[in-house]
Amino acid sequence: MNSNKEAAIINYTSQHKAAKVAGVMFLFSFLVPFLNWTFVLSKFIVAENVIATAKNIIANEFQFRIGITIELIMSIGLTVLALALYIILKPVNKNLALLSLLWKLVETTIVVAIALVSFIALQVLNGGAYLTVFTPEQLQAPVGFLLNVHTALYSIPMVFLGLDMMVFSYLFLKSKYIPRILAGFGILSFALIFIHALMFILAPKYATMPINQIIFWAPSGLFEIIIGIWLLSKGLNVQQGDNHIKKAS
Repeated sequence: MNSNKEAAIINYTSQHKAAKVAGVMFLFSFLVPFLNWTFVLSKFIVAENVIATAKNIIANEFQFRIGITIELIMSIGLTVLALALYIILKPVNKNLALLSLLWKLVETTIVVAIALVSFIALQVLNGGAYLTVFTPEQLQAPVGFLLNVHTALYSIPMVFLGLDMMVFSYLFLKSKYIPRILAGFGILSFALIFIHALMFILAPKYATMPINQIIFWAPSGLFEIIIGIWLLSKGLNVQQGDNHIKKAS
């Protein structure tokens, strides 16, 4: 009996610590990519002019390297968020929590791969040996193109973001650890992310329309801010959630 009580206390403590970590990581995972794109990476892009984009990278190389570094740090934050959410939600449904964790790790891996592509592109621009074979314009064109389609490349990890956060939000809804209206809003928000990611793949012309970007992306950003602040300030209602889970089972 004592061992069961001790295990419950340890699990309770772990969940609350993980909730604080998740709160920080939710805010981190929204603010860092937003600021990195707004103030760093987007500054290089010259729409429909890949050569100009490449020249911007050459002229501001250190800033571009900062952008790549931030993307790598972001991937670390996503991994920490995934683990924190798994610790919180595995008592609700261990299999679904594990599935969401794996999807989150796939998302993170693709983000790292995109950062790697940018880093390789930078090495190509700086590669003096290549200049004996290719002209600068021949090197700049594909590199500029890769950055100009940076947003399109991100549609791939966003597919997995939509999936993993829909399931995590469903587990929050089922658990009652947070207000159910907030969990339901999370499901809706990341369903929109999933749809928009598929739209980017299937019909990019419509996905890039400003109004569609606002409609499909704004709810998830709002959700991440709200749940981040909620978990940091209110934490989890574990007792009510555990009672609800026991009754449901």
